[in-house]
Amino acid sequence: MVGVWTIAGTLTPVPALDRPDLLADPVVAALRAMADADRLAVSEIDPTLADTAEFCAHYGSPLDASANCVIVAGKRGDTVRYAACVVLATTRADVNGVVRRRLDARRASFAPMDDAVALTGMEYGGITPVGLPADWPVLLSPEVAAAPELVVGSGIRGSKLLVPGEVLAKLPGAEVVEGLAR
Repeated sequence: MVGVWTIAGTLTPVPALDRPDLLADPVVAALRAMADADRLAVSEIDPTLADTAEFCAHYGSPLDASANCVIVAGKRGDTVRYAACVVLATTRADVNGVVRRRLDARRASFAPMDDAVALTGMEYGGITPVGLPADWPVLLSPEVAAAPELVVGSGIRGSKLLVPGEVLAKLPGAEVVEGLAR
């Protein structure tokens, strides 16, 4: 059950499925299929403040309790493989090392915005690990998986999800990857 969120700052979290209007369609579908959906909350925010630093400063949510989800494209020849990387906002994903090797790619980089949006069904700047394509690995830093509470995107820029890291670690395709964040 959604309880008291110590990282909420001035947000007003409500059970995520009580406000599907604040979630991207793939996120709603994923939550409806999740056993732990009742452990996630959502809060409406000003979409112009969706970027992590601005969000944290405005709403009083700690930066070290925010996680960013980035989509990485790894290429080897004509084959492109995608993965989501979820790291604390105070760190960066090791795209050219750990992620490139995990994707068995010669080159890895952040997916182009248009590709990330089209493939996820989510808004750029609001992409979340919940509701991603089922065949994608969702790579989590150990710090994310161990966090008691996190703020992540909701699939749209006008809200944020609040979620325990252990729930993210149970997502389809989720892998806790040592060395992912640096």
